[in-house]
Amino acid sequence: MGLKDWPSAGFPGTAVNPDTLLAEVVDDEACDEALARSEDPADKIFVLLARGLTGEAAEAAARARLTDPESVRLQVLDAEVLRSSRNFARAEAILRGLLPTVAGTPLEPWVLQQKGKVLFSNGQFEAAAKSFAAALELRVAAGHDASAIYSATVSLTRALDQAERE
Repeated sequence: MGLKDWPSAGFPGTAVNPDTLLAEVVDDEACDEALARSEDPADKIFVLLARGLTGEAAEAAARARLTDPESVRLQVLDAEVLRSSRNFARAEAILRGLLPTVAGTPLEPWVLQQKGKVLFSNGQFEAAAKSFAAALELRVAAGHDASAIYSATVSLTRALDQAERE
């Protein structure tokens, strides 16, 4: 799968690596321009993670959570920081804790997708596939945009492939 086939990661200049299922910066210029225009601290955290700067992302997330402790997006980014630090159990616990809060909302498939990524990174491919399948089903049912559906499809396929190899 070539770079042009990588699913969008949801921020300009970023895409999801179909092998790792993690966001990466693929166009520094587009990413930097979008980041310069953004006033959302979550965008900076996301880009730091996509660049592999986990420590800096953790610090930025901690600062952002002080001003907005209930933000679902920031809580998901906290889980992503933990996933990047290989603290899979805590990352999964955050996401499981968020699911009742987002159930029945447009955020539910996103949280399920993020949970699948944590499980995938931890080598729990069958559980990841279940989470990705649930995210995909909700995204299709809700008529989400094609890039979100494509990302969930790529993730589900990759998790099923890895589960089959075990």
